[in-house]
Amino acid sequence: MTSAPDAAVLEETHGPVRLLRLHRPDQRNALSADLIRALRQRLDAAAQDPSVRAVVLAGDRKAFSAGADLAALQQLQHASSEANRQDSQLLADLFQQLYTGPLPVIAAVEGAAVAGGAGLACACDLTVAGESARFGYTEVRLGFVAAIVMVFLLRAVGEKHARELLLTGRLVRAQEAWRMGLINEVVPDGEAERRALDLAREIAGGSRTALATTREMLSVLPGMGLQEALRYAAGVNAWTRTTHDLQEGVAAFLEHRPPRWTVDD
Repeated sequence: MTSAPDAAVLEETHGPVRLLRLHRPDQRNALSADLIRALRQRLDAAAQDPSVRAVVLAGDRKAFSAGADLAALQQLQHASSEANRQDSQLLADLFQQLYTGPLPVIAAVEGAAVAGGAGLACACDLTVAGESARFGYTEVRLGFVAAIVMVFLLRAVGEKHARELLLTGRLVRAQEAWRMGLINEVVPDGEAERRALDLAREIAGGSRTALATTREMLSVLPGMGLQEALRYAAGVNAWTRTTHDLQEGVAAFLEHRPPRWTVDD
């Protein structure tokens, strides 16, 4: 499956993996409202397709995403508070969709991932970057606040590294981003997408029910106290034992064969 070349987000299907490519090359894949809506629609379509078990999110060789569309942001300075709130909520909804949706998402970063673009990669489950890729939360240099992406950055790297990145606004190379825990792997330039697809295929070998439930737990456990978390985890553990996929997974293991997961789980 492919998309029209003029679409803001291009789409390819690689077996159980859906590749979504940001496609505003002249604007370095800046996050316009149209691109955000297109990406949300593509993510929804992938989630509703029972044959898809993982998503790869990519940009191009020059830039993963330069963050907010500054021309649009300048225009919004003259808009109402409500219009600005709606525009901000659109981005927040995309990040939440990436972070809590049913499908695992792997970011493949080449070039620059800046501001909201760095946040976009941060909200994905895994991030693979080419060795020349750069990451930065540069909002303070524009008099802006990285308010939405901060929610995900703090979860990814902890407070000390988040303070360093957010307060300095400096760009870091892929190797330093890896050291901070912002990304999972550094690969040779030009190899990020291939590696992300390999990881996505590996993840796609799991049960879609188990993958979705694991992602749900990962998103809610950090906000729970110990006792609340254990009660929740025990309930999930008990429910999982009743699912068809658990029964199939155990049977496949004992019978030394690949599992046959339900298509519509």
